[in-house]
Amino acid sequence: MNKLHFEFLVNKKDNTLTIVREFNAERELVWDCYTKSELLEKWFTPKPLTAKTKMMDFKEGGYWLYAMIEPNGTEHWGRTDFTEIKPIDYYKSLDGFCDENGNLNPDMPRAKWHVSFLDLNEKSKVETIVTYNSLKDLETIIEMGMEDGLKSTLERLDELLINVRK
Repeated sequence: MNKLHFEFLVNKKDNTLTIVREFNAERELVWDCYTKSELLEKWFTPKPLTAKTKMMDFKEGGYWLYAMIEPNGTEHWGRTDFTEIKPIDYYKSLDGFCDENGNLNPDMPRAKWHVSFLDLNEKSKVETIVTYNSLKDLETIIEMGMEDGLKSTLERLDELLINVRK
């Protein structure tokens, strides 16, 4: 299997990350993997963490409340608020760290995400632009290992796509 395209671009002038990734699956299936909690739970953490959903309401004004769980049981909670959705084309959201009840952690960066899904015939491409409020927030996330974490997470999605298509 040929290597799938991956880019992780940091723009410190605009406080953005641009992540571009190809997948060996049609766009509709990749969209489902990004927008349905039962599929998100199977890939949305870097190894060896696992994910669980407390609440998911994928609609404009809705949100996903989830935990990334370390092998020792430590939970790291996140909240994604959906602000705009155009099915199979893109969604926009606000993402941040929170407690298990969805209360945002004001000491951690919150970001705007614009996730676009492009059809490449038998493949698809996801372009994600993440915008932070400040250079400090962007650098905090980079120092936390965002690039390596995303690589591992997206490799998990590759594995899921292979198994879902069988």
